[in-house]
Amino acid sequence: MTDELKNQESKSEKLWRATRHTFSSATFKANQYKQVVQKKIDLGAVHKKIGQLHTELGKMIDDCLEAGHKQVLERDEAIRLLQRLGSLKKAAALLEEEIEAIRAETPPEEEVHVEPISEEEENKQPE
Repeated sequence: MTDELKNQESKSEKLWRATRHTFSSATFKANQYKQVVQKKIDLGAVHKKIGQLHTELGKMIDDCLEAGHKQVLERDEAIRLLQRLGSLKKAAALLEEEIEAIRAETPPEEEVHVEPISEEEENKQPE
């Protein structure tokens, strides 16, 4: 009877351990997915700003050329737009790296804590 009780306990322990592992893994994956989605939303916003700056820069260049200005890219406004564009591109690259880092994360290993059974408990007969 003791072997049957031990076997039953070990089955329930295995089931509980598997359940905890599954829950932990699912929670980790859900959190990972949430973080990736948020970073992608941020990346989309940065790409939208980059597109707007391209449009603004193109319009400024066209306006300057129509007005007969020479050396358009040396103007303060053009330099300012190009600097903003460069910083946005760096921000986009950083976000892409962060997304890859999040995807590469693995769930933390679950600590297995088993309390040793004393000889008295091991030899104890069920009542």
